[in-house]
Amino acid sequence: MKTTFILALLLALIPSDASAQEVAQMTKDITLVEILKKGGWVMGALVVLSIFTAILILLYFLTLRRSSVVSNRFMNASEAMIRKRDYLGLVGYCHGRREAVARVTQKTLDFLTKNPNASHPEIREVAEAEGNRQAGILTQRISYLADIGGIAPMVGLLGTVIGMIKSFMEIANGNIEGAKQLELAQGVWEALITTAGGLVISIIAMTFYSYFRGRVQNHTAELEAAGTHILALVGSQIQQGQAGSTSQPLRDDFPMRDL
Repeated sequence: MKTTFILALLLALIPSDASAQEVAQMTKDITLVEILKKGGWVMGALVVLSIFTAILILLYFLTLRRSSVVSNRFMNASEAMIRKRDYLGLVGYCHGRREAVARVTQKTLDFLTKNPNASHPEIREVAEAEGNRQAGILTQRISYLADIGGIAPMVGLLGTVIGMIKSFMEIANGNIEGAKQLELAQGVWEALITTAGGLVISIIAMTFYSYFRGRVQNHTAELEAAGTHILALVGSQIQQGQAGSTSQPLRDDFPMRDL
């Protein structure tokens, strides 16, 4: 379809006395690489954006997984340690884990062990703050695809403007006869190809951004549920400790240590 359009464009720009055989020979040997070269230096920028987009998409497929946010192994281990009131042991265990919920648990227990007299709303506030930070990190990561989706059409439009400027300069200078018409066609090529390239990159980037945004939303919901579960377990153990021993202060349940 593109080749047919280009052929029609050349028919309109080349001299009227050119034969059909010359036009066919002109378009016969055109390859994709040559078409991209017609886009000028702007096409080089679009190629870089396309490579960056492909790398991001592959990276997100490999890293945006449920196991990077919440894992059954971590939840089972943390629940067992919380029931044993081994809070410092759980903090150390969180240091060796990469799940986002581990960061929430670590920050919460760090605050709790260093401030054993803190109220439950204060502990919840710390957990929510870290949970929001982890969710923001996930959202920020995929926002690069949205940025590319907005930048690529603008780069393509820049190529369009440059190509059209070249074309109108040829017309203004009166260089529109004979072989000069091929130079005019080159400016139109650059205009059309960069526009198409920018739109293709933008469509791909925005499509995958929408897909990964859905993934992040699901992972964020699971992170909130896991954080709420752990916080409820910790609150339950604190209440049991207070009810079971009124003679010992709460500080005994959280031995202080330089973490």
